[in-house]
Amino acid sequence: MIHQVISSVTARIRERSAARRQAFLARIQRQADQGKTRAALACGNLAHAVAASSCDEKGRILDMTRANVGIVTAYNDMLSAHQPYQGYPDIIKAALAELGHSAQVAGGVPAMCDGVTQGQPGMDMSLFSRDLIAQATALSLSHNTFDATLLLGICDKIAPGQIMGALSHAHLPTAFVPAGPMASGISNDEKVKVRQQYAAGEVGRDALLQMECGAYHAAGTCTFYGTANTNQLVFEAMGLMLPGSAFVHPHSELRRALTEEAARRISAMIPGSPAYRPLSAVIDERSLVNGLVALLASGGSTNHSIHMVALARAAGLHLTWDDISDLSDVVPLLVRMYPNGPADVNAFEQAGGVPGLMRRLAEEGLIHLDATPVFGEMQDYLSRPALVDGQLVWQPVGESGDASVLSPSGSVFQATGGTKLLAGNLGRAVVKVSAVAPEYRVIEAPARVFSSQHAVEAAYKAGDLNQDAVIVVRHNGPAANGMPELHKLMPVLGNLQKAGYKVALVTDGRLSGASGKIPAAIHVTPEALHGGAIGLLADGDLLRVDAVNGSLDCLTDLSGRTQAEIDLTLEQEGWGRELFSVMRRAVSSAECGATIFD
Repeated sequence: MIHQVISSVTARIRERSAARRQAFLARIQRQADQGKTRAALACGNLAHAVAASSCDEKGRILDMTRANVGIVTAYNDMLSAHQPYQGYPDIIKAALAELGHSAQVAGGVPAMCDGVTQGQPGMDMSLFSRDLIAQATALSLSHNTFDATLLLGICDKIAPGQIMGALSHAHLPTAFVPAGPMASGISNDEKVKVRQQYAAGEVGRDALLQMECGAYHAAGTCTFYGTANTNQLVFEAMGLMLPGSAFVHPHSELRRALTEEAARRISAMIPGSPAYRPLSAVIDERSLVNGLVALLASGGSTNHSIHMVALARAAGLHLTWDDISDLSDVVPLLVRMYPNGPADVNAFEQAGGVPGLMRRLAEEGLIHLDATPVFGEMQDYLSRPALVDGQLVWQPVGESGDASVLSPSGSVFQATGGTKLLAGNLGRAVVKVSAVAPEYRVIEAPARVFSSQHAVEAAYKAGDLNQDAVIVVRHNGPAANGMPELHKLMPVLGNLQKAGYKVALVTDGRLSGASGKIPAAIHVTPEALHGGAIGLLADGDLLRVDAVNGSLDCLTDLSGRTQAEIDLTLEQEGWGRELFSVMRRAVSSAECGATIFD
């Protein structure tokens, strides 16, 4: 029996989205009605499409009774999460060739890493890369020679961008093929300790670099539960990949078997086949809510309060922050992974992984088991893959293997989910509360106002922040400078909290999944550049951040004030940022997905 709130939120998304969804489905149906688009291509078109293929490959691609799968890859050999994808196209092609089918790399999409660009000019382009990737994915598929799509992408903006782009070709069966996390390195507690010591000047750069290289040390995703791994967990819960495939190690035999199986299965689902299952039949209001419930129950990245809204819009669905907040009120926290606890994603996988979480959610009546996944039925997503005598099988997941990481039946870590909506005279924002201790969830203190995380860091090093304070960082919204993540603030604010000060953050910027123990009202909308009240604040204004009752207010009278003006030229030009001016002008608010698309 589905929980009443889950049912009602799903229903209101469906009703609110009726006209937009109908238009989306009509557009996709028109594309599907064209039949096998490869067959409609002129001979010259086809010749160009197969010119570089081997004789055998040409024969299979030009045989319209066979499947030709388009691969959209985010491979590069610099970034650990995407380096394993180098050999995936060959694995996929070989598996399909055995069945008489084919695959082609339709295109590559940019894959930038926020871990590399934190605090650097590149971070000002990071959020915009999602919509760029959506366009690149749509462009890759525009040759119309494909019967299905496999998406090779994992990290922060990449996987959401790929699925948004694939939704423009949602008449095709489409699935993600994940690559998995790197092995665990230095513990998360040790990472936090050394970063805070460095921020306080207690250790030098050499010690910090040694620690960081010990933490990020091999191929695969970073092991903490940030946006990249949240993508994988949420998209598996939505049924967009094979059950239990999100967190299998990149170089294991099981990982290769799953990659081959995804290729074989998608080739059996092409238009005209009895098993035809287009992406438009998979992503609907039920799968969307399943993903949101998994996001909240796992304490996932706050970036998804933006990405899920944008993804929903691409599927003709109208999702709001109120929907997410209402779900959070009834979805318990069932997982503890850093920054919500000391464990990493490998410990979560050993405890039961996504299937274990889905089993718990099903027990609580919190997911739609009647949703339509890419492969099989949602009940299958309560099973884990394994190799038995060399054969890939799925086995029902059992009870939690580690009660400190994945809550066993009948228990929860917290009665409500990890994300809370805040609203008040400063606007609307989201706060991740799953890692914030109860005594820090309501902060009332004077404002200290800045326009960059670098200025906050400088003030801290000068000893100018030793006080109770709500740190305000404004003019960091999507229209101002691309809404960069502000991770340099976390060691600083963590040290202030550790020193006994009451401290919180209010910003129109982003903070991903790593806000940790600091109450952080992020994604404040309207942003300062668009007239938001955050642009009226001054040092000393009394602010209240209440993550219990969901309020965000200035207790000082702001009447008669004018917006603070700031020259953003240095944040908007140089290092390629000037090429994204059209995006800054067109981007919507964070609450509407921070997207350039309608």
